[in-house]
Amino acid sequence: MTFITIREIIDIVIMTLALGYIFSGFAPRTVMAVEDYYRKSRFSLDWKEMKFAIMITAPAVVLHELGHKFTALALGYSAVFYTSYFGLAIGVFLKVIASPFIVFIPGYVSIANAPVLQGGIIALVGPLVNLLLWLTATIILKTTKVKRNMMTLLYLTKRINGILFLFNM
Repeated sequence: MTFITIREIIDIVIMTLALGYIFSGFAPRTVMAVEDYYRKSRFSLDWKEMKFAIMITAPAVVLHELGHKFTALALGYSAVFYTSYFGLAIGVFLKVIASPFIVFIPGYVSIANAPVLQGGIIALVGPLVNLLLWLTATIILKTTKVKRNMMTLLYLTKRINGILFLFNM
């Protein structure tokens, strides 16, 4: 069994960039006047905001899916990660129309012939990864003095992983 293929790496990179675009601007790194926010084109791309959005969303989604994949591989089943291009297109569309909510599936893992018990274990690991990321961000925020940008990053990491954990359970 292949640990990870070049095609999966390419899919992860494409998904990561798309997630960065879709979620850029939802949590601006700096306080911006309301007029400036609405004056910005929905098609414009702020690379700093995109990088910030990637730092928040990509670990939550990519590690969730890799949790499924590596658990399936550890249990002896064939597992392949795929980017959902249709799902990403929905996310981009919702961003472009400035939808107040974003719901889409950016990727998934295809697992061959896992029985119910093993399939349940494989399915549970993804949300458990999000729970672990949520707990880590929560503990760091409660026990460590961090700078404002890092506090924002950790708070948003905590939020998205909490949402993904609940949504996937």
